[in-house]
Amino acid sequence: MARQILLLLFLLAGLNVSGQSDFTSFRNRDKSSAMVGADTLPRARFKRAALQLTLAELIPWSVDRFILNADYARISLRTIGHNLKFSSWTWDDDQFGTNQFAHPYHGSLYFSSFRANGYSFWQSVPPVLAGSYIWETAAEKQYPSPNDFINTSFGGIVLGEMTYRLSNQIVNNHSRGFKRQFSEVLALVVNPMNGFTRIVDGKWGKIGRNSRERDSTHVLTEFDLGIRKFKADHHAKTGWYGRLRLSYGTPFENYRTPFSNISIIGEFGSDDSSKVNILSVYGSLAGWWLSKAERDPQLLTLSANYDYIHNEAFFYSAQSIKLNWIAAFQVHKRLRVNASAGIGPVLLAAVPDPYLFKGRNYDYGAGGGIYGQFGFILADRLFCRLNYRGGLIRTINGNASHYVLQAVTNEFGYRFRGGISLCAEPGYFHLRGYYQHYTEVAARYPYFRFSARYSLDFN
Repeated sequence: MARQILLLLFLLAGLNVSGQSDFTSFRNRDKSSAMVGADTLPRARFKRAALQLTLAELIPWSVDRFILNADYARISLRTIGHNLKFSSWTWDDDQFGTNQFAHPYHGSLYFSSFRANGYSFWQSVPPVLAGSYIWETAAEKQYPSPNDFINTSFGGIVLGEMTYRLSNQIVNNHSRGFKRQFSEVLALVVNPMNGFTRIVDGKWGKIGRNSRERDSTHVLTEFDLGIRKFKADHHAKTGWYGRLRLSYGTPFENYRTPFSNISIIGEFGSDDSSKVNILSVYGSLAGWWLSKAERDPQLLTLSANYDYIHNEAFFYSAQSIKLNWIAAFQVHKRLRVNASAGIGPVLLAAVPDPYLFKGRNYDYGAGGGIYGQFGFILADRLFCRLNYRGGLIRTINGNASHYVLQAVTNEFGYRFRGGISLCAEPGYFHLRGYYQHYTEVAARYPYFRFSARYSLDFN
């Protein structure tokens, strides 16, 4: 039972995306991260953008209707008319992966249809809302659901801008041959709408005439491979895992530009439920200086966050906004200290519920969270990071309940030459679920991870 309600565990299990990214963002703040190309908009093409959004609606519906022969895709004027009524909206019972990943990914296509055709970040937000509303009311026979609308819209914005920027970063328009073609294909996979636009514009494989056609934002990538051991339901399990951390930009530069600083964490490994265990994205929306001092800059940022976790021990997904305090202190020429803290609302969270036996096996809730982080880097070799996080989620659809989580996580590591590091990460979580009609449940989750890490800097 406790195994099924390990709410929020992964959100805090070695992740920092709900707040700021890890110390590497601070470590590289002196390096250039000029947003060359990332925010240089081409001429806006509304007709093409609208056509791509329409295709993002029609192609999935056609697959559901004519290939999968799904009953929910058998729409009619009667079902559309019914769904247009506000009274028709209701929370749905789709599977966790469908609601929490498929819908946000679908929304990212709506967003990117306009973003890739000359529209800014904020100008691309209304099309996501419109696309999500059209799908909920006109593309499915099922009643429209508020959870799908929120997941598709908010999650689509976060994933859409993240993939749009990464796809532009991947393609080096001054390269040739196999390397260039491989980068074009990879960028197409990362953001299909942007790749499609490159094909239509004749940019695929074409040598650029100036450097501003490419996004040269600084990117730090870390690859971890190691073992993890955790304990849930009084049973210990050990297995291999891999993790990708990617930091795009730095918090102290271009801070007024949405998503000028992005942190992405993906994790995969030996697991009975899903090989992909984590996808978490942090994107800065705006920033304000608290101190511009060279040795101790401090910044206040507003961020949008998307978290998706699914493994055999627990599953959880949330979309949130946070106000973050970020600081870096040069204590000594060989010692740098980083600190951050934040607070903000969780707009919508999918929380495992051990007492739901029909339909969904998770509640939908909203609430808030806080966090604090402290870390140091000694001689660019030894590093340490300490984290505390707390959260409160109150159910808005499901069993009447609320959940309280507290967690302490730590990471210690040593970097050798050539970007190789060895890292150890112990952590401990405590979750308590309070139910109005059922017995409260407490869950404890100790874990330990050990890995080898390889870091790459891209400029």
